[in-house]
Amino acid sequence: MGTFSIKVIRYSPWIVHFNTGACNGCDIEVLAAITPLYDPERFGIRLAPSFRHGDILIVTGPITRRAAERLKRLYDQIPEPKFVIAVGACAYDGGVFKGSYAVIGGASKVVPVDMYIPGCPARPEAILHGIVRFLQELPRKERA
Repeated sequence: MGTFSIKVIRYSPWIVHFNTGACNGCDIEVLAAITPLYDPERFGIRLAPSFRHGDILIVTGPITRRAAERLKRLYDQIPEPKFVIAVGACAYDGGVFKGSYAVIGGASKVVPVDMYIPGCPARPEAILHGIVRFLQELPRKERA
């Protein structure tokens, strides 16, 4: 992963969003965070038109058995360097759905997660703050 690609992502990240199937609370908050009210474009953050154009994958909801293979397939379509942010309690460990017969756990069971944003649901301000904070930490992650 070169320094040039990290700088491009740091200043103009394209995010893609994948809901694994939950109550949709976090999905609504993620979509609210990318509206003009919160103006994520002032940080260069844009919603990518497809997973093949994305830099950061935002995952919401618990990972179900059906969603696990789709999440892995979509993650593999994102070009390198790629990062994953898990939003909400469900994406962390299954949340209120933990222990269900169809839920295998959080996003880290399927893809490597770089950052967690807590909440049930996570507020749009927290989501935007988390993404911006993650972007500020990228140069340190590249050196490590």
